[in-house]
This record gives sequence, C-alpha cells and structure tokens, in this order.
Amino acid sequence: MTRLDSAIRRLTAQRDLLNWAARHMAPTGLVLEVGLGNGRTYDHLRDLMPGRSIYVFERSPAAHPDCYPPDGYLLVGDVFETLPAFTARFGQGTAALIHVDIGTGDDEANRQIARRLSPLLERPLQPGGLLIGDRPFNMPSCRDISAKTGVPEGRYYVYCREG
Repeated sequence: MTRLDSAIRRLTAQRDLLNWAARHMAPTGLVLEVGLGNGRTYDHLRDLMPGRSIYVFERSPAAHPDCYPPDGYLLVGDVFETLPAFTARFGQGTAALIHVDIGTGDDEANRQIARRLSPLLERPLQPGGLLIGDRPFNMPSCRDISAKTGVPEGRYYVYCREG
C-alpha cells in the first residue's frame, strides 16, 4: 500500500468514526480534541456538533487560520501538563468524547506516548463516554468497542468508559 493510500484510509476512518461518535455519544459533556494539527478534525467536530464545548490541546499551534477554537478553548503546551491541569479545573468524568491523533512516524515513540497518555485520558472521560484514537490505549475502566464501529481492525480505535 502506498503512503497516499494509507493516509486516505486513515482520514476516511477518522471521519467515519467522528460521524459515528456524533450519533452515539452522550447528549451532554465536553468534547476534547488532543492534537490540533492543521485543524481539519477540529473543523469537522465543530460542524458535526454545533453548540458543544470543544477544547483543543496542542503543543505548537499551526492550524489553518479558519480552524482555531475560540479564546479559552485552545490549551497550548505539553499535553502531559495541560491535560492534567484541565482535568483538575473541570473535574473527572466531564468529557463525552475525546479524540486523540498525535502520532509520529516512530512506532516505539507512539507506544510510549499512548502508555503515558492512557491514564490522563481515562480521568476526564465520563461513564459511557467515548475515546477515539489513532492508536491503542490501555485504560482499565474502558472497553474496546472498535469492532462495533465498522472501521477495519487496527485502523483506528474506539473505547467506551464503563460505569
């Protein structure tokens, strides 16, 4: 498979899962976008979920000018610092949806990031809340429901918080 084909598959899975999540997520709760990148996913989320509070975490913002969240909704800095501070401010169990797409081209680095991020992502997720990610995460209070979404196995991952 070419890198172009792989990128198309990843972006298609991402879009399909965000659309799926919009239909299956709780009607209340925050939405967290971990990794703004160029803003495509954030733009899609705000179009899918008008009126929802969407908080975005980004180390070094460089998105398209039309794809920035409003003041107060972009948390700039290292996610290993900004996400715990956010959870301390808003409380555990306040997010209905978390989308994570912060991978690198280094598989080992990605595994380490996922391992470190897992507990930080688990805390803000509300019972019944969904986490959609570009890699597998280890969150004991969450069930992997990726197979229920129709997205090919291993392409993207979906977890639901138990309880």
